Amino acid sequence: MKKLVMILMVASLMVFAVTGMATAKTFISLATGGTGGTYYPVGGGMADIITKNVPEVQMTGETGNASQANLNLIGTHQIEMALAQNDVSMWAYSGEKPFTREFKNVRFIASLYPENIQVITTKESGVKGIMDIKGKRVSVGAPGSGVAADVAAILRVAEIKYADMDTDFLDFNNTTQRFKDKQLDVGFVVAGYPTASIMDLATMHDIDLINFSDEFLGKLIEAYPFFARSVIPAGTYKGIDHDTVTPAVMACWVCDGDLDEDLVYDITKAFWENIEDLYPIHSKAKMITLEGALEGASVPVHPGAAKYYKEVGMEVPEF
Repeated sequence: MKKLVMILMVASLMVFAVTGMATAKTFISLATGGTGGTYYPVGGGMADIITKNVPEVQMTGETGNASQANLNLIGTHQIEMALAQNDVSMWAYSGEKPFTREFKNVRFIASLYPENIQVITTKESGVKGIMDIKGKRVSVGAPGSGVAADVAAILRVAEIKYADMDTDFLDFNNTTQRFKDKQLDVGFVVAGYPTASIMDLATMHDIDLINFSDEFLGKLIEAYPFFARSVIPAGTYKGIDHDTVTPAVMACWVCDGDLDEDLVYDITKAFWENIEDLYPIHSKAKMITLEGALEGASVPVHPGAAKYYKEVGMEVPEF
């Protein structure tokens, strides 16, 4: 009898152990951005796709302070995955400003969609072009954000200093709130259009977007090749009835290079095989395609992601 009991106990423990292994989850956090931007809803949708389609993974989209802050988290192994701009990812990898050290563990998974430099102004401000922002009240992006880094590059080409303006460092939501309070003349936002916080602002205030000349864009792209010329169509926001020519960078999905190759392969495969589930989340998501997955790659591609792309016949860039 004692022997039978022992056998049953051992059998129960084995079943419990096997069940435990079967239900074990790998928890992955994906750093996104503030709730007023595009990263937050898109990142949340990406996390849902992975959680539903990779049984061993539980992915959660986390609010974040966007590109620079997200890459600091990746570089210091504090988070597994993040959304970030391709330009800021390159600066993090190579240790260029605004970073103070190299983060050689940053790895690329996919390019997602263009992020437009959206320069908001009020129609009563008199600001028509980038050179008109001197002497104005200007928000240049949150500290540690890709917005602030991109604005710094634009200002260098324009030869405009922060001291030339009444400058404030604000995120998307605070930028639009300052417009509502009539405390800003110009605000920089870098995000896929339409951006929720700008849509909200346009419903209540008479705003416009600054148009960049081809001459200025030529100088900007020559100095910083990660920028591209893009157009925000007329009617994207209420009251703006003209196309707006503006620079853009690419929103990218990056990760810690220490992540297991098979894990990243499974995640990459599940994402692209279920990409249509992301399209209802945000209009910008419809621009995310497998064909464009490697456009703008500015850091080494993670081996797990590279394995998937090679399987589907794509050429993976080397760094």
